[in-house]
Amino acid sequence: MKNLLDLFFAFFKIGALTFGGGYAMLPIIQAELINKRGWIEEGEVLDYYAISQTTPGIIAVNTATFIGYKKVKILGAIAATLGVVAPSILIITLIATVFDSFMDIALVEKAFLGIRIVVVALIASGVVALSKKSLIDLTTKILFLVSILIMTIWSPSPVIIIVAGAICGLIFGRKKEEAKK
Repeated sequence: MKNLLDLFFAFFKIGALTFGGGYAMLPIIQAELINKRGWIEEGEVLDYYAISQTTPGIIAVNTATFIGYKKVKILGAIAATLGVVAPSILIITLIATVFDSFMDIALVEKAFLGIRIVVVALIASGVVALSKKSLIDLTTKILFLVSILIMTIWSPSPVIIIVAGAICGLIFGRKKEEAKK
């Protein structure tokens, strides 16, 4: 039961501190689940994010579900999922009751502008931290740059990019193994 409560409250904290969606939670996941609790490794977070991108649903919820399942199976998945969505449900319900009366206030508009900028910084911080673990050789750096280029020019579905990355990983991984022999 303690493990379930730990999962719930860890993800409640992540859900409460995450503004801007699943990518913005990367630095918080790193701080809370990797550095503080040691529940997962940085490479695992990348795997969970990749899987979460290709499955239906919200990245934050999918990632919480995967991590919770890894820790305590089905009940862990449920606890982590409920934990990550509970703050949003509470906050959205509160905001919905007062939203219209506050959005016309110039101060509120300016505050949201500042929040958007900070969310971009949080996402960038997570990307930089995770790229240090992912961009390990020339092949991964080239794959990264090609992926950015393709997404910038054509804006394909993230699923296509992830599947292409997996195929490249299989091909280049096999070539590395053959080169070692």
